[in-house]
Amino acid sequence: MTYKLFEEVVLTKDIHERGLKKGDVATIVEHHPVSDKKDGYSLELFNALGDTIAVITLPESAIEPLTENEIFSVRLLEAA
Repeated sequence: MTYKLFEEVVLTKDIHERGLKKGDVATIVEHHPVSDKKDGYSLELFNALGDTIAVITLPESAIEPLTENEIFSVRLLEAA
C-alpha cells in the first residue's frame, strides 16, 4: 500500500529507543525506500499540544492506516 504525504497512520510496533508505542499516531512526511528495497516512510509524531516529539523512519510493515472504528486517547510519553 502506498500512503499519501501528510496522511496519519498508526505504529504497529513499539519503538523503545524513542519511547513510542504500538498504536501511537504518526504523520507521513516522506516516502522512500529502506533496506532490502522495501518501501519506507519518514514519520513525524506530535504530543497532544502539537509539538514534534520524534521524526523516525520505518518500513511500511511497521505502520497501518487509521480506521473509522478507532478513537484517540492520551498517554504520558515515557523517557527513552
